[in-house]
Amino acid sequence: MAADWLGSLVSINCGPTLGMYQGEVSSVDQTSQTISLRQPFHNGIRCPVPEVTFSAMDIKELKFLDIQSQSGGCKKSACQQALSDPGIMSSGQSGQNGRGGYPAVNLHSNNVPITILQKASPASATNQGLKQPTPKKNGGGGQVKLRDDECFGADMDEGLDTDFDFEGNLALFDKAAVFSQIASTDRNGARSRGTPGGERSTPTRYRHDENILEAKPVVYRQITVSQHGGKEYCTDSGLVVPSVSFELHKRLLAVAEQHGLSLERRLEMTGVCASQMALTLLGGPNRLTPKNDHQRPTVALLCGPHVQGAQGISCGRHLANHDVDVVLFIPNVVKMQESITNELNLYSKTSGKQVASIKDLPVSPVDLVINCLDCHENSLLRDQAWYQAAADWANQNKAPVLTIDPPVSGQKQVVEAKWTLSLGLPLPLDGGEARVYLCDIGVPKQVFQEVGINYHSPFGCKFVIPLHSA
Repeated sequence: MAADWLGSLVSINCGPTLGMYQGEVSSVDQTSQTISLRQPFHNGIRCPVPEVTFSAMDIKELKFLDIQSQSGGCKKSACQQALSDPGIMSSGQSGQNGRGGYPAVNLHSNNVPITILQKASPASATNQGLKQPTPKKNGGGGQVKLRDDECFGADMDEGLDTDFDFEGNLALFDKAAVFSQIASTDRNGARSRGTPGGERSTPTRYRHDENILEAKPVVYRQITVSQHGGKEYCTDSGLVVPSVSFELHKRLLAVAEQHGLSLERRLEMTGVCASQMALTLLGGPNRLTPKNDHQRPTVALLCGPHVQGAQGISCGRHLANHDVDVVLFIPNVVKMQESITNELNLYSKTSGKQVASIKDLPVSPVDLVINCLDCHENSLLRDQAWYQAAADWANQNKAPVLTIDPPVSGQKQVVEAKWTLSLGLPLPLDGGEARVYLCDIGVPKQVFQEVGINYHSPFGCKFVIPLHSA
């Protein structure tokens, strides 16, 4: 009867102290109530000894994983015979206890005690082991799946005693090839390719102002004039802006006025551009805030009785509308031009102040002086008493000076300006140390073409741009 169990795979539970054992039954001794397993596993680890013998008194539960007859087939009747054997006490449960559907058997005896085994060393572990997984306790019949066999049947300590070969893995790293690749990388980060002639590819890194798309070469001289003024300027982006003579500039404004760009429109456009530049010079948003209402900036406007003076009055009106304290000086003359009269009427509706005497101008330095005293067509105004008095006051006030639309003259400017603002196209000025700015007064492109100027706007997104001497 005992020989029928030889070769069967069993799982023996010896309690929490001794643990679980699995293996193939090699011998069963009914007299001494012992059972021996060959190629045993202790808690899933291969034992270092080829065979282990268990006493029935130490076995808490025994499960048959695979019952083999001597002919190699499964023998279900052996289970029933084992339950009826007087040497083996059944647990009283004939239900299925695992995937194989075989009963659990408890063996009880007080004969030979079991020897506690030591844990197997990693060196003694082999690649061969139990290929059948431990069945689940909740039962559920069915064939054993292969993935369970791969998960629970492998030796966990296999290869843990082998040291990692650092030198061997380091030899696999080709340092010479890597450093050669780094050396072939140029400063811009573009890797040189093996192109004929040793040419390098296009850099892969661009500045924020560079275009990644191929475009036509940039033409920096986009404005050509028929009557050159003898001086050239350039913008911040490098565009060349030539100066024009006063006669060509005058003809340009006359043609624009014929097409609808009237003097009133030009005065308004000039006043807006000049006021925007003046507000920037005064500090912009850092100065003109509600928190600084107690220290509003003060601007002194010096205007003559001509068109250039009307441009200054228009600028003063816009500054007054932006909470700037404006003091306007304009001399009393017998007959005012209509454009000046209209601008003075509008200016009188603001909070700005108007004076006709130099004595009424501020004694303390102001924040900015705007000079509109000079006229393009009448240079004799410089001999007038009011002109000389206003120029002396501006030079002694120690405030920076902005000159709007300065005239072309071979003589030095009477009022020393820090900035000058030209209209449309610059005139050849004897600026000295003054910085030149250019404002857009709204002359259409075809109007430039009618007077012989090939024009392309240099302003971009702005209405006032700085010019630099080329």
